[in-house]
Amino acid sequence: MSRHQQSGRTLQQQRTAMPAADVLAHARDFFARRSGIYAAFLEKQGPNWMSLRGQGGEEIVIAATEEAGGTAVSASSYMFDAQVAQFLSTLPPAVETAGSVA
Repeated sequence: MSRHQQSGRTLQQQRTAMPAADVLAHARDFFARRSGIYAAFLEKQGPNWMSLRGQGGEEIVIAATEEAGGTAVSASSYMFDAQVAQFLSTLPPAVETAGSVA
């Protein structure tokens, strides 16, 4: 896999109807409930982002920004990409409005 393909896999994005603060709370709970080596716990947090640490020091960074028609969520991790994708799939989709693209 080339470096460019890896970077596309590690940064994942989703739009959701959930408010940004709720996205971050859901992420914190979601990753804390994972089993064993797939669990990650809050390390740092700001108003619209958080950093979690998992097995072997693996970092997951999640940001959520409210915008017209929903919340833009981006998440990045080098080794936990499957778990990040699973988390993003649990978010309720943003409601499309005229002129918005989900």
